Formats: sequence, structure tokens, C-alpha cells
Amino acid sequence: MEKRIIGHSDLAVAPLAFGGNVFGWTADEATSFQLLDAFADAGFNLIDTADSYSHWVPGNKGGESETIIGKWLKKTGKRDQIIISTKVGSGLPDNKKDLSATYILNAVDKSLERLQTDYIDLYQSHYDDLNTPIEETLEAFGQLIKAGKVRYIGASNFTPERLTKSLEISQKEGYPVYQSLQPEYNLYDRENYETKYQPIVSQYGLGVINYYSLASGFLTGKYRSETDLSKSPRGQGVKRYLNERGMRILKALDEVAEEYRSTPAQVSLAWLINQPGITAPIASATSVTQFQDIAKAADLTLDRAALEKLTTASSF
Repeated sequence: MEKRIIGHSDLAVAPLAFGGNVFGWTADEATSFQLLDAFADAGFNLIDTADSYSHWVPGNKGGESETIIGKWLKKTGKRDQIIISTKVGSGLPDNKKDLSATYILNAVDKSLERLQTDYIDLYQSHYDDLNTPIEETLEAFGQLIKAGKVRYIGASNFTPERLTKSLEISQKEGYPVYQSLQPEYNLYDRENYETKYQPIVSQYGLGVINYYSLASGFLTGKYRSETDLSKSPRGQGVKRYLNERGMRILKALDEVAEEYRSTPAQVSLAWLINQPGITAPIASATSVTQFQDIAKAADLTLDRAALEKLTTASSF
């Protein structure tokens, strides 16, 4: 399977990342193990998670996703085959944004313990922290890299201005440089990324590991009316897509999927994989059958006409 390099790192990843937010939420431990087995067996290697996943579930406190991944790594012995990408800065237990040196240096050890590993391949700032100097955050990351606990760093949910400032400070002062960006990006949600972030990604050579790749499931074609919103726990997050533009996108997805004997989910992901600068879209699944469907996107090559049809239908 094709491998892509994240930014200027030496992290080579397959063009689809598994979203670990479902572990300990809509996928229990046994199901999570089955999903991870299927993921690795299919030749994929990038797993995205965070120290705060999945704190929103009643009875959870955060760290459940990392814990499940750690148990799976220990059981299978596949640590050297997997690229682990996790995030810091949600500031548990109160969900405060925190990228202070004190928080990062404490949080990394907890993540390493849960993941049952000595190092994290890609450690990402989950949210920006306006109360902590950028230099302090980058210096803390530098300590972790020097100690061998972290290989590379990335950023998620930063404004374009703060992302650019962080990159400039790293270059000027010799701090570690963010190698990746994790933005929201999919066939529907295009404008913010393409107009504000894509130029930065291009200028600095960042890898892009985008989330909500299937627009909370809308781009699978499962939700076509408000009566469909009860089909999953994430259904209510899809309501905003049920408009004229959303229906136009689904129509184009249906047509391309029929042409390629594929599915809307596969086509949506294949379109993303083909976009400039995109390294590996993040997609989640809660069953092996569901995963096997989306996994086919990595081998789906859309011709120019199909790509243009999708791009035109989703124009903003």
C-alpha cells in the first residue's frame, strides 16, 4: 500500500488513519480489538487518539481510548508496525485548554503508561492555549523529544494566525516544529480549510490528518432526511448538512459510487486522499464490516471527471 510522509518527518503512513475516538465509546474493548486487528491486517498503520478520549461518555474520565490501544499493542506485539498519534491539551478533568509545560510533562507520562509504550510517534497540541506562551509549549515538546518520549509534534484546532506564529517561532528560535495539522475537512466542510489553512500547509510543508472526514457520517449517505437522524448516537450532528448543497453532494456521490461500483463513503474518502497536501484522512468505524467498507477508499482511484464532478457539486 502507498505510504505518505507526514510533513518533514520520517513517519511513513498509509493514506487512511483510524479515529480512536470510538474506543471506549461506541466500540467496547472487544470490538475495538477486532477493529484494530482488521485495520493492521489490511496494511494501515496510523491510529489517531487523544488523552481525553472518551471522557464524554457517562462513567468515563478520559484515557479510555489510549488504554484500549495500549492493551491491543501489548496483546499483539505490533508496536513497531503502528504509528501512534495522540493529543495533549484538553486539560482533564475540567476540559480546560492547557499547553503549559507542567501539564504537558505530566500528561505525556500518563499517555505512555496507558499506551504501554516508551514513545509516541506524533504528539499533537489538541487545542491552543492562549494563556501559555508559545515558547513554553514548544520548549516542553523539545524536552520530550530529547528524552525520547516523543518523535514528532503536530497541531490541531489552532487558528491560522496562531499556527503560523508557532511555526515562525520554531524556525527562528530552534524549537521543534509542528509537522502536521489536524483540521476539519471533508467534501462538505471545505471553505475554512481551503481558504485559511491550505496556504500555510503548502508554505511550511505540513502533513494533514483531517478529522470529520465523512462529516459525522453524512457523507456515507446514511442520513438523507431528519427521520434518519436517530440511526446513530452521532445523528444529531448531521442535521446541518440536510440542505440543498448537502443533497447536491449526495447526488454526486451516488453517481460516482455507481460508476465505480463503490459506496459514497469510499468515494468521499478517495476524493480527500486525492486532495493536495492531504496525508491521511481520519475515519472511524464501529464494526469490522463498516471498516472494510471505508478501507477500500485507499485503493479507489477516481479519474479526473469524477473528481471534478465531486468538487463542483460541493463548491462553496
